[in-house]
Amino acid sequence: MAQARLDHLVVVAATLAEGVDWCERTLGVTPGPGGEHPLMGTHNRLMRVATVNFPRAYFEIIAINPVAAQPIPARAGRWFDMDSVAMRADIAQNGPRLVHFVANVPDVRAALSSWQVLGIDRGPALAASRATPRGLLEWQITVRDDGQRLFSGGLPTLIEWGSAHPAGGMPDSGVMLQALAVSHPQADALRAAYDAIGLQGVTLRQGPANISASLRTPRGMVTLESKGI
Repeated sequence: MAQARLDHLVVVAATLAEGVDWCERTLGVTPGPGGEHPLMGTHNRLMRVATVNFPRAYFEIIAINPVAAQPIPARAGRWFDMDSVAMRADIAQNGPRLVHFVANVPDVRAALSSWQVLGIDRGPALAASRATPRGLLEWQITVRDDGQRLFSGGLPTLIEWGSAHPAGGMPDSGVMLQALAVSHPQADALRAAYDAIGLQGVTLRQGPANISASLRTPRGMVTLESKGI
């Protein structure tokens, strides 16, 4: 059985500038640099939120890149449901939102196979990369052709990193992840999926769809929620 751990939290914003402003107002810090993703036509800003319980965790604020608006090659939907009409409308009206999390696995294809046995189609593992001042980052990440997250974001996207992990080059941000919890009406199905990949560190319970991340920040304790988006 794979031992999956939280890799990063995903906050979607209408624009990256709005995401940075939201982060400064909500968490009291300015996120660090990120990069561009030609595969999806998106770009991001990142910051480390690691703790003893989440040793390589980081925080991603991601938005569609207006100068590369169409994914290369063209696809039905960008990752994390970013082309969902409902998500776009909600974020345009209510601002950036925690919508998902990504889990790091040692063998992404083995993890996908364990989910296929459960009847879960998380999509193929795509090869992706981006240039950084420290060198090329390379990874494999599961993305459905339609971009759907599944289980209202409660089923993690899976990622297998190459020789380097981005958190290793990030300074302390002053924000630390204290807890991650997921609730969903189909909690039993999610539990089976979590167990199949040995996911650790995520509390799961029956209830309305929600992802809740508790963070210690310069503004005190802050809880971010997906609220079923």
